[in-house]
Amino acid sequence: MNIVITIILTVQILSAIVMIGLILVQHGKGADMGAAFGSGGSGSLFGASGSANFLSRTTAVLATVFFVSTLALAYFGNLRPASSGSVLEGAAVVAPAVAPALETAPAGPASGAAQIPAK
Repeated sequence: MNIVITIILTVQILSAIVMIGLILVQHGKGADMGAAFGSGGSGSLFGASGSANFLSRTTAVLATVFFVSTLALAYFGNLRPASSGSVLEGAAVVAPAVAPALETAPAGPASGAAQIPAK
């Protein structure tokens, strides 16, 4: 079971890192206007609009992989063996005894007005 969780966690971390890199490489929506007026957008590796489609699709696939791996980790994290009880049940057995209440009353006066110093 630990091997499955380790594999899912590795897939999640790798997809997050690659997705961050792809998001940082992508151009914003305002970059298309500059490419239309000849600011070097046509000399890219995938063509004028090919890189946007490739990068956005790859980002969507990686986001789906990240989401599915997150759900799988949440599912496996909530699985508990049937024989084990809750954490609070174990704490009730180990909890120290409560100290007994004081038998004697405090020596000072009971009201707050008596504690005000007189001039």
